[in-house]
Amino acid sequence: MSGSIPGVARSFLGSCTSVMVASVRSRSPATDTAFSRAMRTTLTALPATLRDRKAIGWRARLGVAVPMTNTVCEAEFNRLSPEGVSFHFIRMPPKASRDGDPIAHIVQEATDAAKGLAMARVSGIAFACTADSMACPADKLIPAIENNSKASAISTADAIVAALRALGLKKIGMASPYRQESNKKEAGYLARHGIEVVAMAGLGLDTPEHVGEMSRVPPPKVFEHALSVDRPEVDGILICCTDFNTLDVIDLLEKTTGKPVISSVTATFWNILRRAGIKDKVPGYGRLLAEH
Repeated sequence: MSGSIPGVARSFLGSCTSVMVASVRSRSPATDTAFSRAMRTTLTALPATLRDRKAIGWRARLGVAVPMTNTVCEAEFNRLSPEGVSFHFIRMPPKASRDGDPIAHIVQEATDAAKGLAMARVSGIAFACTADSMACPADKLIPAIENNSKASAISTADAIVAALRALGLKKIGMASPYRQESNKKEAGYLARHGIEVVAMAGLGLDTPEHVGEMSRVPPPKVFEHALSVDRPEVDGILICCTDFNTLDVIDLLEKTTGKPVISSVTATFWNILRRAGIKDKVPGYGRLLAEH
């Protein structure tokens, strides 16, 4: 290879030199103009593929708080993410004990997560834990996030209700990796919002010994599990838990049942995008993301 510098490289280096010279001069209007002119020259010398690139998160930079053990939500959000939207995750460490007031513990976890995400200057935050967001009143959870981050906030619980309403679903089948005791609590939450859970099924994994297994349930098993709650009187299916592999099964479930299917992940993803003013449709993962 020759030791000479190619013409494009010489032009680029010369432009950079102009920029550095301009930057060390006094900042009078004249030198400001020179600086801008030099910068334009530098950018013109760049390849178009680089010159036209925008910063990560140029449309929206959004934060998501998940439990420490959650390994699915982040992967599925990034798989769905439209161009120009970035998601920044923080994990909420489990409390050694939730003796005392469990709501106070959840609010503290949300507060700590919000403070951490505020450092990333996100414009919106999703509290992406189905069980905790259904257990903690929204008028305590959402202010705890917004007051400590200056970002707008949503929760998975609110997102699920909004998604079900957008699809016009009032009678659903609900599948989760939880114990039936936990399912009943979530069915009660939905009932208070005008949604009847006609059938529900769980896998009993929401215990300290088995919580890490939720994310390891493979899509074929999730598909069979979700299909088991379909009934003639059911309008649609909800798959609960943001740590449950659902993206690969939703479209097939809709084709098999002829009914809308949402998950905690797709509902949360859809809701935080729409709250951020991002209207992109994402086909292939159910009617919610493709049509609403």
